[in-house]
Amino acid sequence: MARRRPRSVYDNTLARIEECWSRPVDEPAPSSIAGFAPVYRRAMQLVPPGRVLDMGSCFGFLPLLLAQRGQNTVIASDLVPGSMQLLSAVAEARGTRLHTLVCDAARVPLPDRSVDAVTAVHLLEHLDVMQGEVVLVEALRLARHRVVIAVPFEDEPTAAYGHVCTFTRQDLVELGRAAGHRFEVDEHHGGWLVVHVGR
Repeated sequence: MARRRPRSVYDNTLARIEECWSRPVDEPAPSSIAGFAPVYRRAMQLVPPGRVLDMGSCFGFLPLLLAQRGQNTVIASDLVPGSMQLLSAVAEARGTRLHTLVCDAARVPLPDRSVDAVTAVHLLEHLDVMQGEVVLVEALRLARHRVVIAVPFEDEPTAAYGHVCTFTRQDLVELGRAAGHRFEVDEHHGGWLVVHVGR
């Protein structure tokens, strides 16, 4: 029975996310899952088909959603070995093809330009400013086409979630300029920076 529990938690959470996608866009989010559902949907809209690396995957809901849509070969990465072991086991149990990688987002053991896109969705707020800049440089090294970054907009870092840094729209613009490539910044349940690498 204990073995089935993580699988059921994932199944229920992913079903809840997809249920939230069918609700009106302006309906208030009654839970943290509902709050993240539009973030995941936006990320999926921004990730092109091909090989994608998700940095700071944590429980790995976004990598699972990307993998199960059938357009992406997905690598989920996180610093916590247990999270990646759990995600790997759940993906296998669900019949979802997904690779996991235990590493620091600032030092990913993959070659330059080895993926089509890199996502860092609600990762940078857990890092100080300098660490965040290093992670962006690493994402740019790895991506052939696109880097997608999402952050919450907060007046103060939410310590309960492990946040140590806040962002404004202008902060994302400055990160985009520093990237040295064409970029876009917009707002959708937080802030988004999309860097177009290469062409």
